Amino acid sequence: MSRVAKKPIVVPQGVTVDLSAGHISVKGPLGVLDFAVHSAVSVEQEGDSLLCKPVAGVAQADALSGTVRAVVSNMVTGVSKGFERKLSLVGVGYRAQAQGDTLNLTLGFSHPVAYKLPSGITAATPTQTEIVIKGVDRQLVGQVAAEVRAYRKPEPYKGKGVRYVDEVVAIKETKKKK
Repeated sequence: MSRVAKKPIVVPQGVTVDLSAGHISVKGPLGVLDFAVHSAVSVEQEGDSLLCKPVAGVAQADALSGTVRAVVSNMVTGVSKGFERKLSLVGVGYRAQAQGDTLNLTLGFSHPVAYKLPSGITAATPTQTEIVIKGVDRQLVGQVAAEVRAYRKPEPYKGKGVRYVDEVVAIKETKKKK
C-alpha cells in the first residue's frame, strides 16, 4: 500500500464531508469542492478523519490510493484555509492591476494583456509588481498562476518577466568581446 495513503486525513471543525458511491463532497467556511473518486479506491470516514484504502485485486490501486488521498487532503485544506500563489513582475514598466474578475497586465508588449480569472479564483495586487492569486482549489490556483506566468516567462540574461516569488532564476553571463 502507498505510504502516502496510510496517513489519515484529519477533518477540522467546521468542515463537513459527504461520501457517496464514487463521489466525495467537502464543504467548509470558504466553499464547497467535489471530486469523483476512482473505483479502485475506497474512502471511509472514521470519527473526524478520512482513510483512503485500495480495493483488492486492482493493479493500480496502491498508486491511485495515494493520489486520491493527496487530492482529498488538498480539498479539506482548501475549504478550511484556502491556497494562494504569489507572483512577482520584474522589468521596467511591467505592471499588474486587478479589477474584479480581470487581471490587467502590462508586460512590455505593444498591447495590454487582460486575463479573465475563472470562477472561484481571486487576484489581488498589493503593489504594481506583485500578484496574489487565491482560491480553494489548489490545482486551479496553480494553473492560473502558471497561465499568468506563461505570458512573459523570466528570461535568462536580465531576469525580466513574471516569476513566482520563491523562484530562483539563473542569470547567464553575457557574451564577452575578445
